[in-house]
Amino acid sequence: MVNTTQPLTATQIQAAPVKSKEYNLYDGNGLVLRIKPTGTKLWLFNYQRPITKKRANISLGRYPDLPLAKARTKALEFRQLLAEDIDPKEHRESTLKSKQAEFSNTLQVVFDNWFSVKQTSIKELTAKKLKQRLDKYLLAYMGKYPIKEITAPQTIKILQPLANEGKLETVGRICRNLNEIMTFAMNIGIIEHNKLASISKAFAMAKVTHQASLKPEELPELMKALNYASIKLLTRSVIEWQLHTMTRPSETAGARWDEIDTDNMLWSIPAERMKKGRPHTIPLTEQTLDLLHTIKSITPESEFLFPGSRTIKNHINSQTANKALERMGFKGRQTSHGLRALASTTLNEQGFDADVIEAALSHVDKNKVRSAYNRTDYLERRKVIMNWWSNHISEASNGSNSITGLQALRTAK
Repeated sequence: MVNTTQPLTATQIQAAPVKSKEYNLYDGNGLVLRIKPTGTKLWLFNYQRPITKKRANISLGRYPDLPLAKARTKALEFRQLLAEDIDPKEHRESTLKSKQAEFSNTLQVVFDNWFSVKQTSIKELTAKKLKQRLDKYLLAYMGKYPIKEITAPQTIKILQPLANEGKLETVGRICRNLNEIMTFAMNIGIIEHNKLASISKAFAMAKVTHQASLKPEELPELMKALNYASIKLLTRSVIEWQLHTMTRPSETAGARWDEIDTDNMLWSIPAERMKKGRPHTIPLTEQTLDLLHTIKSITPESEFLFPGSRTIKNHINSQTANKALERMGFKGRQTSHGLRALASTTLNEQGFDADVIEAALSHVDKNKVRSAYNRTDYLERRKVIMNWWSNHISEASNGSNSITGLQALRTAK
């Protein structure tokens, strides 16, 4: 005769006496109710482990917190796992670890890991601004959320007030950074897909505003204003150096004497100081060498061409030239960064090779093979452009007392 276990009833369970030793009541199909001497009643699932074939118990919960019907449902789920040769205890531990990892991988944690990698490929100031932006507008609100649970509507709701203020450029940058973070999370296996891939489409595009720049024929006006401007000679030197070399404000402000090779007439800016992280070599001209002589005579000993006013251990602020141009009456007409556009427009109008002009402006060539070739071949061709541009500035300065204008007067005699 086959022994069969009679299923338990709620009445049996409630009436089960407390004994001096723990004992079990069996519901069948592996479901067991263990009654402790303390009166505690615990549901267990007893099974044979798929690999070792040893018997094992797994706790389901207390009675009456877990009633009979729900205990049977849990036992059934475990039997279904066993039918697929999955150990219920290992499966539960794995699921628990996965849940714990899910909740520990918050947006803040993933951001920190992503940022530790990101900051190695961008300039220190750029990294600082990026972190400040995300800390202020995103992580302050969503940093504690598990990244796996973050949704597009939730994120859009956080960024909408910023968009309503008209800060669309900031919103766009945050969206781009978020997508990088989510891609990073996918690559390291935290999430399976990027639910924020298209959030930027929920906002209007920021209007592209170009840096204000004079027309080529207005260069003499600039040089004349520079002559009569009530600014320090060092500030005037900064503006003229940037104008002649076609560099960005930060590249000029941070220029170092050890980057200058007067014998070969070259200024070599290392990769870490360049916007795109690629070294840039600039041919110097007679005018820029004159500028160096003037700068050397008016500044104290410093590693920087343009030392700061408070300490020579730091360089001049990158916005110094811009502020000076504003005071000179060029606000809205000419920015220090826009000096590059003035040079580019003039050189293009003169018919110089566009690729050589782009190389002179240190714009990264998308074709890396051609770019590698350009760094050597274009240098000689860029010398021609740089000399023409410096001579053009000197001609525009003719009759003024600007630093390079004086050189033009001397060579004209």
